[in-house]
Amino acid sequence: MTRKKIRENLYIMLFRVDFYEKEELKDQAEIYLGEEIEGASEKEKEELQSKFGTVLDNLDVIDAEIESKAKGWTVKRIAKAELTVLRLAVFEILYADDVPDGVAINEAVELSKLYCADKAKGFINGILSSVVKAKESGNKDNGMEDQDGQDNKKD
Repeated sequence: MTRKKIRENLYIMLFRVDFYEKEELKDQAEIYLGEEIEGASEKEKEELQSKFGTVLDNLDVIDAEIESKAKGWTVKRIAKAELTVLRLAVFEILYADDVPDGVAINEAVELSKLYCADKAKGFINGILSSVVKAKESGNKDNGMEDQDGQDNKKD
């Protein structure tokens, strides 16, 4: 299964978040991985389960990041398809070290072309660009390494 296909399956799993109680989501993920997904190896299913769990564990932080960059919008007002794309991409930007930020944004825009309204890609791109800028600014301000592994700490 390609990285793109894994991302799309994670999107499908995450889309369910607002339609089930939090306690039910792990069971829903297991149902999806056991009965609905096609062509995934056990290793790929474990990867999806792990990423899904990380998103759920950090959902409040992810949603707060989205709201802070979506001026005038709350996560409750954002269409569910767009919100799911944003959640997935913010997860990748903040928590998935194996996904470069630019790839996370580009893949989110591509997912939005499949699942979201026509005008959503600009909205999504703008929010995600702001998330990346804030992350990079925060890394520099905190003396941390940026995404390319360069030490930004000033002596």
